[in-house]
Amino acid sequence: MEENNNILKWFNNDLSKSEEESLKQSKALDDTLLKIEHYSKHLNAPEVDANNALSQFKSRQLKKKDTKVRALNYKLIYRVAAMLTIMLCASYFIFFNNTVDYKTDIAQTQNLTLPDQSEVILNAKSKLSYNKKNWDNNRNLDLKGEAYFKVEKGQKFTVNTNVGKVQVLGTQFNVKQRDNYFEVQCYEGLVAVTNQNNTVKLTPGKTFRLINGVVENLDDFNANAPSWINAESSFVKVPLSNVIKELEIQYNITIDYKNIDTNKLFTGAFTHKDKNIALQAVTIPLNISYKIDGKKVTFYKYEGK
Repeated sequence: MEENNNILKWFNNDLSKSEEESLKQSKALDDTLLKIEHYSKHLNAPEVDANNALSQFKSRQLKKKDTKVRALNYKLIYRVAAMLTIMLCASYFIFFNNTVDYKTDIAQTQNLTLPDQSEVILNAKSKLSYNKKNWDNNRNLDLKGEAYFKVEKGQKFTVNTNVGKVQVLGTQFNVKQRDNYFEVQCYEGLVAVTNQNNTVKLTPGKTFRLINGVVENLDDFNANAPSWINAESSFVKVPLSNVIKELEIQYNITIDYKNIDTNKLFTGAFTHKDKNIALQAVTIPLNISYKIDGKKVTFYKYEGK
């Protein structure tokens, strides 16, 4: 076997001088050369008639192969497209979407703890959202509805609403933003409220209120927290229309008040635990009667006896 390998190396000029001398003395090389001589004598190159080959080539008709046309598999295309869409959406939510959302339904409240250990109580029919990725550098939240905040000291803390924004460093305050109604109350520390490029600073006991775009002047209040945290909604000189909306949110009812002057101002409170007591607390001071039909309540003028 080794001699055969050396013979192949010899044909390729890969042998060293010592290996070549050893191979020349070997009988295997002589036998191989004799075999090559024998077989080469019996190899005949094929004879080619050049003229005949040329005439055959010229007379040959070239035929174009038919191209196969394959119909597009639209089902497969749609399936692949759907998979790609799902993968892209999934990668977006995993790698890029860092928004945290909290929502409450009708007659529901929720206690939250933010990444900096600040506490939030979200009132009924409200939504709070923030970007968890940027939280350490920018304590920035978006609020729709009402929430009470106990903010830990640290970087600037901002609550954005559709009407205005509230900025604090470390304090306790309540923000309420409903249709045509915006109110901020400060319970501790200092709160800066910005609306239409105007900034008002609130100290404890101060309120900033905006109804239908008009700023309301209010007396100072004396409370440690908003009443709704204890399942009671309280109002000071608030239009009846806003009180009705709050009743609907807390009790999942629809109130028909077509024949009632909803611009009347209401000062008082109603409980979140008993619908009849709540309705009485609102209607009696305003001389209004009501009728309950399932989830529909109708307000009408009190006729008396």
